[in-house]
Amino acid sequence: MALKATIYKAEVQITDLDRHYYASHNLTIARHPSETDERMMVRVLAFMLYAGERLSFGKGISTADEPDLWEHDFGGDIVRWIDVGQPDARRLVKAAGRAEHVDVIAYGGKPAAVWWQATEKEVNRLSNLTVRMLDDESAEALTALASRTMRLQCTIQDGEVWVADDNHNFAVKLETLRATARD
Repeated sequence: MALKATIYKAEVQITDLDRHYYASHNLTIARHPSETDERMMVRVLAFMLYAGERLSFGKGISTADEPDLWEHDFGGDIVRWIDVGQPDARRLVKAAGRAEHVDVIAYGGKPAAVWWQATEKEVNRLSNLTVRMLDDESAEALTALASRTMRLQCTIQDGEVWVADDNHNFAVKLETLRATARD
């Protein structure tokens, strides 16, 4: 018998002063049985960073041809492809051919740094790829927020990201490892 996904609900208020985006979103997040709280919360962070009316979660880690999150235009074309973790270089090349923008939020400390060192040369020619690394402290703080029902606030200003709930408020440290000319 296959295990089913655990459903999490998040009410997310986003104040993105850099993009002039201000909205509340009610998210339903399906956490795959093999997914950790940390990975799920990095997906939620990715949603907060790139939030928009057409951004949605993909089918999950069990579906190889979909990202963790994506945004489609009204014609169905992929505007933004977002993966979290340490995706394979071939996956990123394929995504870059399908989407206008490809974003990766890597996490996991030293293994993630080793992944980027090995992957960077293979994806160097991709002009639409941005890679950001989440530090371990921020990943731990995000993981501490995980619960079946969450009320989160995210503020983004001058490239700084703050996340809060009723009991926590912290800066998220993201290092940009690779940016497109547009970023």
